[in-house]
This record gives sequence, structure tokens and C-alpha cells, in this order.
Amino acid sequence: MVYKIVDTTLRDGEQKAGIAYEAEEKIKIAKHLDSMGIYQIEAGIPAMGGEEKQSIKEIMKLGLNSKISAWNRLNIEDIRHSMDCGVDIIHISAPASDMHIIQKLRKSRGWVISQLSQCIEFIKREGFKVSVGMEDATRADFIFIAEILSLCENKGVEMIRYADTLGISTPSMIFPEIKKIKQLFDVNIEIHAHNDFGMAIANSAAAAAAGAEYIDCTLGGIGERAGNCDYYGFTKLMAEL
Repeated sequence: MVYKIVDTTLRDGEQKAGIAYEAEEKIKIAKHLDSMGIYQIEAGIPAMGGEEKQSIKEIMKLGLNSKISAWNRLNIEDIRHSMDCGVDIIHISAPASDMHIIQKLRKSRGWVISQLSQCIEFIKREGFKVSVGMEDATRADFIFIAEILSLCENKGVEMIRYADTLGISTPSMIFPEIKKIKQLFDVNIEIHAHNDFGMAIANSAAAAAAGAEYIDCTLGGIGERAGNCDYYGFTKLMAEL
């Protein structure tokens, strides 16, 4: 299995209760991740402005070997902030489940597709690489997942994040889902697993076995609620398989 690590310690990791990095700490962590050979560092959310945005700009000045990405909501204004930071990859998070689309955002599937299409075209037009996140993918209707994947494939999106946002999935669910995606679409898949049921490492390994090219991790598995896939635990497991 060939895969690359996307580290989100500086974004999702910081969403853990009680964690708030100073700018100097973020730079130190970014340097450490780069020294580990991490393929991509998700450096934060530029649209938050202030110290958050400035720290991402400072990380870009380091000239690291790791690719630097930034997280954005599904709107052009967020994306402009990321472009202003000069990141390598712009990630846009698109709600995939009806629970998020209808109940949380009071929008429609059609709205998601329209907004996503506009955002991808804008990013591509400005010369940046695109990563699209399918938020709450594990609770989404596969028909709509396929619609998002088809759009991304047709528009040349570089990476598509399959997110188990609530950490409710299992390897027996993740493996066939990722396998089916890889069989039906010519896209690069990234797995983003949360650890609410203690399955983040196992789910990430299952996704890698099914053909996912990118694995999201954090140092120590820190992250929102119960955390994310732990880098050290995941890489140790993969070395033993």
C-alpha cells in the first residue's frame, strides 16, 4: 500500500478543547512535521483572520518541503483569504449528508453542487491546487457522494477527502465504500477519520487497504471531541501489516 500523510494537527488538532497554539508554537510544529517527512500540512483556517492567518503566512515563508494547505468553508470569500496566504493547496469543505445540508445549513443538494462548482472553478482559474472535503460522508447518500465525485473528477480536483466527521464508522464499512469509489471514479481519495468509537486508526488502515492515497493524522491523535487518527499509532500499525 502506497499512501501519503496529511497532518492536520494545526487545524483539526487545535479544535480539541483546551488547545490554542501561539504563532511561535505553530511554526515550531510545522518545522517538526516537515522534518518528519509529512507530505502535506493543513496549517489552519485563514478566514479566521488575525494571528491565525498571519501564522499561516509565516509558515509559508519557511520554504518547507511539505505542501501547505488551508481549510475553507464553501464560499469565495474564505478562499480569497487562503489565496492571500499563498498556500500550495486550497481545501474546501462541502457538506455531503442531508443532515448537514438540510438540517444544519438549511440548504439543498443542488445548492452544494452549484457552490462547489463555482469554488473549484475559481481556485483553478487562479492557479491553485484543490482539495475537496465531503463532510459527514459516512452518513451521506451514496448517490449524492457520486454526484460530488463526478463533479470533482470532471473539474480535475487533485484530492477528495472522505470524512467520517462524527467518528461513527467501522473498517467493515469504510473498506467497501472506498473500494467502490476507487472502482467507479478516477480520483485521489483522502480519509479523514475521527475517533469517537476508537476506530480512527483502524478505519484509516482500512481506507489505505482499499486504495486511499492520503491519510489524515494528527500528532498524538488530538482533535475535536475524541480526536483524530494518531500519526504514530497509524504508521506503527501499517509497518506491522
